Amino acid sequence: MNQLPWDVPISGTICGTLLNYKGALEAMGDKLNQAPYQSPPKAPILYIKPVNTMISCDTPIPIPSDIQELEVGAALGIVISRPATKVKENQAFNYIAGYTIVNDISIPHKSVYRPAISEKARDGFCPIGPWIVEKSAHINPDNLTIKVFVNEVLRQENTTANLIRPVSKLLQDITEFMTLNPGDTVLVGIPENPPKVKAGDRIRIEIEQIGNLENTVVHEKNAALGVSI
Repeated sequence: MNQLPWDVPISGTICGTLLNYKGALEAMGDKLNQAPYQSPPKAPILYIKPVNTMISCDTPIPIPSDIQELEVGAALGIVISRPATKVKENQAFNYIAGYTIVNDISIPHKSVYRPAISEKARDGFCPIGPWIVEKSAHINPDNLTIKVFVNEVLRQENTTANLIRPVSKLLQDITEFMTLNPGDTVLVGIPENPPKVKAGDRIRIEIEQIGNLENTVVHEKNAALGVSI
């Protein structure tokens, strides 16, 4: 009996956050003191994953024909429940619908100062799911273990306890200048040393109390044909 395909569980905009893990910021080293900014960031570094990037659990991730490997971006997704504008930190959880798993795929690149549109916004570069765990499950999003397996080999492990801005602070800072709407999803950040993958690799992201998000990397032409390897 064939398994029914998963759906993308969100409908809004995905807002990603860079350098929100302590290790990721520390890994930048002296680059943070170089031009153009010459100091560590004082506000969240944000970017958008457009709708063309969104795919569901078990949908193949396409790797372009001229690219040898992709970078896995294991992220906890915070799904917004109602319009959020200038939210206070102590009220932030009132605007959360639940939590999901996001794989913020990108083509490896060195600079975080230039908009990495061609590296992060390609078709199929944002698997999401497989579901949303509702806030009523009483999960603490600031203390969840995140693991990345490639072909069932553990390649990365971290915890949201290492976030520079915990979830409530991050939502306060973002909504200070930008309204988040129901169905929008905020990615809390990507841990340092993200694993690299190539065509044929199977990725499984496991987030404690949330579940597992699984996808296989395939050559772009094969993804268009709907084949898995």
